[in-house]
Amino acid sequence: MGARIDHLVTSGSFSLDGGTWEVDNNVWIVGDDSECIVIDAPHNADAIVEEINGRQVRAILLTHGHDDHIRAVGDLFDAVRAPIYLHPADRMLWDTVYSDSAPAREIADGDTFNIAGVTLQAIHTPGHSPGSVCFYLPDAGTLFSGDTLFRGGPGATGRSYSDFPTIIDSIRDRLLTLPAGTVVRTGHGDSTSIGEEAPHLQEWIARGH
Repeated sequence: MGARIDHLVTSGSFSLDGGTWEVDNNVWIVGDDSECIVIDAPHNADAIVEEINGRQVRAILLTHGHDDHIRAVGDLFDAVRAPIYLHPADRMLWDTVYSDSAPAREIADGDTFNIAGVTLQAIHTPGHSPGSVCFYLPDAGTLFSGDTLFRGGPGATGRSYSDFPTIIDSIRDRLLTLPAGTVVRTGHGDSTSIGEEAPHLQEWIARGH
């Protein structure tokens, strides 16, 4: 059996800069019947472990360090003992949740992760946060975009460490150059495609957020 993509939605809170919001987060699991890689670990480790269903977890890849994407990674690690990967530029966000520990591994642009006969490639896409990373799975024509690109536009850039021109550069130069048919599986909400989003780039720039 070839690689497949499993999808789980977990619900919980997102806290940042003194505010708290209720959010639904997507968890993406790439693998086969025996092994897998988990992309993001929000809210509920037990639900993620149930979806893993006994498979060997080769890695936990974090798209960025916001607490709603990493809150369950400590408990998930305890359950599956897989290395946690985070871009080092988001270490300051990690430290607000896990001040007494560090991610096991650092992600760098271009890193590859092999699972179930396919390869995920890390694409560093700063803007939403300095260390935001997307993961491209060309074999499945799929991009896991975290909070960099959603159906309808870029992720939020309202924080001191985020930057709208930077996320636009990341999307234009690193993501919209992918094949138009590439499915974009996001950190929240519905999936989209590169072809659906690309025509709206100038609208986003004019909107300025």
